[in-house]
Formats: sequence, structure tokens, C-alpha cells
Amino acid sequence: MNTFGQALRVTTFGESHGEGIGAVIDGLPAGLEIEEEFLALEMQRRAGGKNLYSTQRKEADEVKILSGVFEGKTTGTSLGFFIQNTANKSRDYDSIKNLFRPGHADWTYFHKYGIRDYRGGGRSSARETSARVAAGAIAKMLLKPFGIVLQSGILNIGKIEGREIDFENAQKSEIFALDKQVESAQKEAIMQAREAHDSLGGVALIKASGVPYGLGEPLYYKLDSAIGALMLGLNGVKAVEIGNGVESAKLRGSQNNDTMNAEGFVSNHCGGILGGISNGAEILLKVHFKPTPSIFLPQNTQDMQGNVVQCEIKGRHDPCIAVRGSVVCESSLALILADMLLLNATSKLENLQKIYS
Repeated sequence: MNTFGQALRVTTFGESHGEGIGAVIDGLPAGLEIEEEFLALEMQRRAGGKNLYSTQRKEADEVKILSGVFEGKTTGTSLGFFIQNTANKSRDYDSIKNLFRPGHADWTYFHKYGIRDYRGGGRSSARETSARVAAGAIAKMLLKPFGIVLQSGILNIGKIEGREIDFENAQKSEIFALDKQVESAQKEAIMQAREAHDSLGGVALIKASGVPYGLGEPLYYKLDSAIGALMLGLNGVKAVEIGNGVESAKLRGSQNNDTMNAEGFVSNHCGGILGGISNGAEILLKVHFKPTPSIFLPQNTQDMQGNVVQCEIKGRHDPCIAVRGSVVCESSLALILADMLLLNATSKLENLQKIYS
């Protein structure tokens, strides 16, 4: 499926080495001001080619809005946009067009569909996330009047764990590092992996503050289940934690429960979500990325005839997909919250009466 959301529906299209990537967004209310400068800045956060810690594939990533906007504001109809691919080097993939790259979706796509686009993985490429970031930027514009703010950064690179959480440092850091005390070590680890023609995994931390209580739809579209589904749908994501995450399995209920006083919740072990519904506290996520599967070391694999052969990958790839992936996770959470915000508008009869009175 290529569509996410219920009240705010985002359908993406395009391939890594096709003409480009795009999306259609349905459900945006009319009158939302589209800030093109902010949209461009969000795209630059995700862009590669800025330093040695990311892919050297450098795209303009200019978002061309095709429909749904008139005189700078949404019209209430579907908003369509297109992002042209401008840095394709499809010839880099000629040598592996008959091979299944280890760690990639080549094998599964071919056996599901009987055909695959070998040029960078086609539809399965992380290039698709450019559309999610553009759509997420528009979702942030919708969330802004409600005081909902999203932030992200890198907590862990490989085995180097960040302890301090400083989102201001993440904004300045080339790898979006949250802990400046370990940033240099994390950078060095990425460079060592790159020089060894290898890669590293990492953990991104995502925070949403100012989220009102009541977002989330029981039982089959809970806020946390929607977060898990969309985050795990991102390339390379292998695990998602909300609040205490896996640590909660080691605790007693008396330690894990968020008690309350006259001012509200005393702690936030639940990560801002109870019963699948936001409780007004900060939403906190940890998203775990596997090492980039595109590495420049010879690896054994099969070809399309079932022969065991060596695979040697060329091209331009991130030594650590978690770095730019953190931006994509932040954009994805914006889409989820915008969708839930719109869905919640009809949760009470009094809300409808305010609209139509």
C-alpha cells in the first residue's frame, strides 16, 4: 500500500531512479498558509551531499506544488507535489542487475512481483522518504497554530550512546547529535566505518511537545500503533520504543506507572500515550535503524538463476542511515499527529455543534 492516514491521507509515488518522487495529500483544511521557505528548509535537513557523514548523492529536492494551493493557501482540495530526481547515476547498478543485494529488498520484491527495478531498489529505496519529509513539513504547518512542536536528533551511533539530550546541539550538529560530549566519537565511528567500506546502525530520538490530550482512536488506530506502523514502514527501521520502551519490561507496576498530583502527571514513563490516546505529556520515541545494507565489501549472494556469486556494490550510500533517518521520523510523527488532530475534531457532539451552530 502507498497511502497513510485516515482524515489526512498521504499517497506517495515514484522510484529512486525514475523521473522523481511525489505525493498527493487529501484532507487538508482550506486556508492553511503554505510556507515555501519553511518547506525548502525541511527538505535541506534531509538532503545528502552536505558532508562525509551522509550519501554523496546531492539532489536539489525542490518541491513543485501542482495542485490544491491558490494564492499561497490550501483550497481544501487534494494537494499534489512533485520532486524531480536530478542526480541519477543508474549505471552504478548495471553490475548487480541480476543479483540480489544482501540486506536489501531485492529478493522479496522479485519473488513477490516477478520483476524489480534494480536501479537503487526502485520503489524500495529510501529516496521515497523525500516525499514524506515534504508532506511532513506541510503537516507541521497545520500543527503550528495548535502549539505542537516536533524535534529530533541522534542518540546512539553504533555502540556509542548519548546520555545528554540537547536538541539545540542537534540542530547545529552535522550528524544531528543530541549529546555533544560523544559527538566527536560518534563522527569518528561513522568515518571509520566509511573508510572500511562498511556501515553503522543508530538510534534516533523524536519528541513532540504541546500535544493536547485526546489524540488517538481506540481500538484499531491507536496513537502508539499508528506511530509503530509508520516508523517501521521506514527503510532500515527495526524497532520503535515509546516512553520507557523495552525498559518497562524490567520494572514493577509501582515503578512504571505515572502517578498524578494536583498539577497532573508526576512522570512520563508512558511517553505521552495511555490506552492509545495522548495524555497531554510530551511524546517521546526511540527509533532504531539497522546498519546501511549498501556496503562496499564483497559479499556472497545469489543471482537470479540461483547461482552463488559475489556481490560488489557501487554507488553513493549513507554510512549511517539513522542520521538522515531521524529527520524522516520527525516528519512522520508530524503526519501522524496531524491526522489524529483532524480525526479528534469529531470525537464529541459538542465539537460538531460548535462548527454548525
